[in-house]
Amino acid sequence: MIKKEILIGVFTGLLINSIGFILCVFIFSALSAQTSSFSETVKAAVQNDSLGSLIVLGAIPNLVLFFLFLRKNNIYRARGVLLATLIAAICIAISKFG
Repeated sequence: MIKKEILIGVFTGLLINSIGFILCVFIFSALSAQTSSFSETVKAAVQNDSLGSLIVLGAIPNLVLFFLFLRKNNIYRARGVLLATLIAAICIAISKFG
């Protein structure tokens, strides 16, 4: 039961992080005069070494989800969201140093 709750938290945390990342890319592609599509914006972020920044901005909604789970007394789901955020941080570290 506990593992199931943690896995639900990890899945929702990764899902919310992915949705946040996609929203950030769409916002930056709309604001940028040079790039116009999703893939061009991601390519520009990779070339400028700012992909980690987009992932971090995409992880901000995890903070809201974490506190929402704590408020509803779903402690194990909140731990899963924290684990998903840690996975995102590891991905950022690999992209920066790897």
